[in-house]
Amino acid sequence: MGDQLLQKVAQRLTRSVRKTDMVARLGGDEFVVMVDDLSTDPEAAAFKARALAEKVLNTLREPFQLTGHQHFATPSIGVTSFTGQQSDVGELLKQADLAMYQAKSLGRNTLCFFDPGMQATVSANATVGSDLRVALNEQQFVVYYQPQVDRVGVITGVEALVRWQHPQRGLMTPADFIPVAEDTGLILPLGQWVLETACEQLAAWADRAQTANLSIAVNVSVRQFRHPDFVDMVMAAITRTGIRPHKLKLELTESLLADRMEITIDKMGMLKALGVTLSLDDFGVGYSSLSVLKRLPLDQLKIDKGFVADVLTDPNDAAISRAIIALAQSLSLQVVAEGVETQEQRDFLAYQGCDQFQGHLFAKPLPIEALDALLQNPTAGMLVLS
Repeated sequence: MGDQLLQKVAQRLTRSVRKTDMVARLGGDEFVVMVDDLSTDPEAAAFKARALAEKVLNTLREPFQLTGHQHFATPSIGVTSFTGQQSDVGELLKQADLAMYQAKSLGRNTLCFFDPGMQATVSANATVGSDLRVALNEQQFVVYYQPQVDRVGVITGVEALVRWQHPQRGLMTPADFIPVAEDTGLILPLGQWVLETACEQLAAWADRAQTANLSIAVNVSVRQFRHPDFVDMVMAAITRTGIRPHKLKLELTESLLADRMEITIDKMGMLKALGVTLSLDDFGVGYSSLSVLKRLPLDQLKIDKGFVADVLTDPNDAAISRAIIALAQSLSLQVVAEGVETQEQRDFLAYQGCDQFQGHLFAKPLPIEALDALLQNPTAGMLVLS
């Protein structure tokens, strides 16, 4: 089937271009089309290249008949231009490749032109990736904790948020390095370190009456969750630290629900059997459907901060927040709103039935020393669960 598809793609590509143009297959499912003599004017050449690329896209979008089966392809095209002066063919192919991956990231079935800015981003990410490896070896990461409070202001737990204490760039937030960690696979050792650090903190809190009942939520990436040994690693961390499993909350992203649903549900069931609490993070911005949601062994939904930010000014965000809270209540799930920054946001969500809140209104993410100080002396309107 795969061979048939490649042959039919090659035929369509060849029919889409002039006889003087070159069509080649690099390997796998990647093809290259080289088109020359477009124009001496760069803008005109780019216009003609786009027209050809869109023609190719439309051609490849048509269904393929493969031995009685109909198959729809989702091509991604990257385009770069050259004047014949460049001596490095590999660099040209790399530029087209970067543009193609940009097209993939935009959802496939589209095309992108190479932009020097892409190269700068790739180079910067390569530097970050190299520094990440050093950071893991030299333990440059720290965990900050942001309190979660209930409707009466009691701190019931915290979310663990990793920070990178970079020797040159200072304290870096996850947005600056987590995407690179995902791309390089370093999210696996980093995520495991955060998980074990959180378990160790729960064990330390268990010895103090004031903090013994607090929970810690840990974000789990798709790549981490998909690892074959993930459940075993969670169980090993719980066993090693001796914590009560339900005090460990794993926050899973909605993108887990995009595919391999049966495997996802089975693995979540194994985590629930360990006693771990499961939360669906950033609910409302991803792939959830009601038919899927009712099958998941969840304990909690988190309303994405994007909805919370404009809940008082955007009727759509207000309606979505109300719907999420009502849905969670009907499924007997807790609801946490993240990104709560004003008392008015908190009051609106509480009136709708939201159970817990997290955001700068209560506390920003804190290093463990500052968090312990807050727990010992909560600010006005806050208490500690004990």
